[in-house]
Amino acid sequence: MLRIVMDSAGDMPSEWAEKYGIDIIPINIQFGERTYLQGIDINNADFYRMAVESKIFPQTSQPSPQQFIDLYNRIAEPGDAIISIHITAKLSGTFNSAVIAARELASRYKIYPIDSAGGSASMGYMCREARLMQQAGFALERIVDRMNSIASKVSIILTLDTLEFARRSGRVKALQAALASLLNVKPILILREGILEMGDRVRTRGKALDYVVDCIVERVGDQLVNAAVVQAEDPESGQILMNAVRSRLNCKELMMTQLSIGIAANLGPGTVGVVAYPSEGGL
Repeated sequence: MLRIVMDSAGDMPSEWAEKYGIDIIPINIQFGERTYLQGIDINNADFYRMAVESKIFPQTSQPSPQQFIDLYNRIAEPGDAIISIHITAKLSGTFNSAVIAARELASRYKIYPIDSAGGSASMGYMCREARLMQQAGFALERIVDRMNSIASKVSIILTLDTLEFARRSGRVKALQAALASLLNVKPILILREGILEMGDRVRTRGKALDYVVDCIVERVGDQLVNAAVVQAEDPESGQILMNAVRSRLNCKELMMTQLSIGIAANLGPGTVGVVAYPSEGGL
C-alpha cells in the first residue's frame, strides 16, 4: 500500500486530501508562548484575526522527528511504502525531520522523503500526481523520479503586501528588506534553488501583479504546465492573477488556493503569487 504525506506548508483544494488519500503533518504555529498545530487547533480565520489583532508576530517551527514517527505509525502497516513530500529544506527543517524519522522506521516501512524545493501548491500537485501515477500502475521508483523532476523545475513567484513578516522571520535578508521599505517598493520574491530572493523593484501593486505573470511566462514559455494562483486573504488580487495566467500560460491544470498559514506566517497577509511546473505528459 502506498501512503502519501505532505506537511501543511503545502496547498491544495480541501477535497483532495480524502479524494487522493493524502495525510497532512501540521506545521507548528507560535503566537508568543502558545503553540498551535496548523489545521488542527488553528484555522485560517483564527490565524489572520490573531495576526491583525495581536502585537506579537507569529513564528513557525517544523514538526519534530517524533511527530513524523507518530504519524507514519498511525497511517501505515508494516511493509507499506510512504512518499513524504515537504517544503524546501533551505527554508525549513521539516524535510530533515522526515529523513530522521525514515531512518528510524526503515525496518518497518519504505519511506521516501522528498524535498519539494518549493512549497505551497506545488506540493499539493505533487501529492495528487503521485496518487494518480500509483493508480495508473507506475512503479514506485518511477513515481519518486517524477516527484524529483517536478521539484527541479517548479517556478514560484510571489508579491507581498509588506516585507515586515518576511524580515522578522528571516526569510528575506534584513538589508534587502530595509532597502525595499526605504524605497517604498512592492516586494517581489522569486524562489531560486529553494531560496527566496528579492526580485526587481516595482512601485505599485498592479505593476507587481503584472511582474509576477511576466516572470512566470518568461520561465515556462509555451510549455504545457500545471499552475496555481495562491493568495493570503486577497482573493481580488488572486482573481486578477487567475485571469492573466489563464490567458497567457498554456495550462493543463489551473487552480486558486489559499496560501498555507504556515507560509503566510512568514510572508504576511496580502501575499499572492503563481506556482507552475511543466506537465511533461504527467497525470
